[in-house]
Amino acid sequence: MRFTYAEAMTDPSFYLPLARAAEAAGYTSMSVADSLVYPRESDSVYPYTADGSREFLEDKPFIETFTLIAAMGAVTSTIRFTPFVLKLPVRPPVLVAKQATSTACLTGGRLGLGVGISPWREDFEVMGVPWERRGRRMDEAIDVVRGLSGGEYFEFHGEFFDIPAIKMTPARPFPILVGGHSEAALRRAVVRGDGWMHAGGGDLDQLLTRLNRLREAEGKSREPFEVHVISPDAYSADGVKRLEDKGVTDVIVGFRMPYEKGPDREPLHTKIEHLERYAEKVIGRA
Repeated sequence: MRFTYAEAMTDPSFYLPLARAAEAAGYTSMSVADSLVYPRESDSVYPYTADGSREFLEDKPFIETFTLIAAMGAVTSTIRFTPFVLKLPVRPPVLVAKQATSTACLTGGRLGLGVGISPWREDFEVMGVPWERRGRRMDEAIDVVRGLSGGEYFEFHGEFFDIPAIKMTPARPFPILVGGHSEAALRRAVVRGDGWMHAGGGDLDQLLTRLNRLREAEGKSREPFEVHVISPDAYSADGVKRLEDKGVTDVIVGFRMPYEKGPDREPLHTKIEHLERYAEKVIGRA
């Protein structure tokens, strides 16, 4: 089992010391949240809070994803970074490919690119991207990013993107991990991804069962596949063993509720104490 430390929407000056502390404590990776803008008015519903509210996001600091990973990568040497998740279809995929391959090169291959579809219609509007057919746009964007990360000439002619033969240098492949709980997201993870990222909540066992059936149906059940989950079981050594028996490869753990309004008032030393205590009690015994 591998262990991902999750921290987000906190004082930006905390990230580098937290990355160093998580690496020293034995975590495999650190997740990086992604957010573009906070609109003054919105009818969008957040799928991972009980009431669908997104008000907790207002005034929370979000450093641009690849910038933050590069900064943390510069002060660490082994820990991996996984965007959780990058809102891919609102971005130009050629630019994302350049950012991701550059980040992978600078960090020595320590990038697992988590991607998903933004639940915010406003993200699409401010980026000038249609909300309609966003799933198909996501599929094409994944194909473009993967194709350009290989370092050879690549061209693509689809419904949304028409790209002549181009290549990027330097280039370095990285796993693409697809987030989401819908049937389309699970299928996308199996067909186009190298793994799946669970966002917490829902019926995890049911989702894992469906994921495994899709992998079998696609003839991919024996191929390497990462399964990242958020679960209460992740907070004990016995629970981690139960998750491992279900095929989970990575657990994501955090030590504060991120969906609260207002600034994060937890001091840096407390955050480090939390991640070190977990490492001692769980990682060291797993």
